[in-house]
Amino acid sequence: MTTLIAPPRLSAAGLATLLLSTVLAPIDLFIVNVALPTIQSDLHASTSALEWVLAGYGVAFALLLVIGGRLGDALGRRRVLTWGLAAFTVTSLICGLAPTTTVLVLARAAQGAAAALMVPQVFSIMQATTSGEQRARTLGYFAAAAGVAMVLGQVLGGVLVAADVAGAGWRPIFLVNVPIGIAVILLVSRTLPESRAVDPIGVDRWGTVLLGGALLALLVPLLEGRTLGWPAWCWALLVLSPVLAASYFAVARRLERTGGVPLLPPTLLRMQTMRHGVLIAVPVFAGFGGFMFVFALVFQTGLHYSPLTAGLALTPAAIGFLVMSLQTSCLVARHGRRVLVTGAIVQVTGLLALTATTLNAWPDISVLDLAPGALLYGMGQGAIAPVLFRVILSGVPTEAAGAGSGVLTTTQQTSLALGVATLGSLFVALAGTLGMRDALVLTTLLMAGLSAVVGVLTARLPDPRHTPR
Repeated sequence: MTTLIAPPRLSAAGLATLLLSTVLAPIDLFIVNVALPTIQSDLHASTSALEWVLAGYGVAFALLLVIGGRLGDALGRRRVLTWGLAAFTVTSLICGLAPTTTVLVLARAAQGAAAALMVPQVFSIMQATTSGEQRARTLGYFAAAAGVAMVLGQVLGGVLVAADVAGAGWRPIFLVNVPIGIAVILLVSRTLPESRAVDPIGVDRWGTVLLGGALLALLVPLLEGRTLGWPAWCWALLVLSPVLAASYFAVARRLERTGGVPLLPPTLLRMQTMRHGVLIAVPVFAGFGGFMFVFALVFQTGLHYSPLTAGLALTPAAIGFLVMSLQTSCLVARHGRRVLVTGAIVQVTGLLALTATTLNAWPDISVLDLAPGALLYGMGQGAIAPVLFRVILSGVPTEAAGAGSGVLTTTQQTSLALGVATLGSLFVALAGTLGMRDALVLTTLLMAGLSAVVGVLTARLPDPRHTPR
């Protein structure tokens, strides 16, 4: 079990600094959605390149998240947070100045890696510097900040792109991070205490290489195969992906037997709550990633919304998520597992409402027409995600809490990227043959089917009222 050096208590100024650090990563994910069509037009990017702009960030973030947490434990969490913020600031500048799609995609992957250094330190510092009721309040602020970031990302992205500051188009959505990042770095040095683990866990180098290879061997063909006409190497990579995944688990089991801690410990995945919960998390977050990508394209490319209007069209979903995520504790106390099932039903209802709106009003669909369906979709997601996290982590021993959170967050980010790759590519392929309206209808119905599957699968989870918070 890892022993922590007790640092000073977290001050109000320190909490504010952590919350500012918290919102940078999710804001940057959602702010990009609104700008995708503008980026495509300016850089003459293919749709698969746009998918990489989102998926590259998510894959790097997912793969390096656990490593980022372990580096903070070993080298000092405030120090690694500062490194992450500095790297995030520099990569944001490179994204904002990117002359080509290739540079933008590579810079976005580097930005995801920087986020993987930042985010684990925020949670670890909160855990290390708070206890009891203060910790409960702090984690509540953490969850609320992530929800607010969704709303801010959508609106801010639309405002910045529509403003076309100095004729820069989409570039300010990245450049705005530069002064904010510098300000937060200065605040970190002045408001946060240092903390680290006395006996830190080492980095799983082979596990990182094998798992990263498995993810890339899966995502590269899914993102590039359609554009390139599915050459033989795409099929070869798809065959190689499960081989690399199996190799990872073989190496991880051997490392566990010798007393080491793998990147994603197989023993955790053998726990029923963790295994079944992760199985549910894949369609939950893949559907969400696909939803954000597909509708961002449709709003500007199909419905010809301005960037600001596109941002406002997605805002009801973000607001619905925020409101419901703040209510889940009270709802679970009253209704238990039914919150998950009801969340899935609400999400399906929202997607069916969006389908009906598309069929009835295309192409003259206003933001108000879309608002009820988008709001319901976001409310459903907000009811499912926080409760799912709570149930999955409930069976994880205290000494493995960090590893359990790493498994879950890695699954979340990988699934978001997988949703962009699969649902996004499917939508683009269908749009080329059936037209954008029918492609949107079929893709949205598929998302509704995924949500229905989630509702069925949650019946096998334990009642959240009988699990610790």
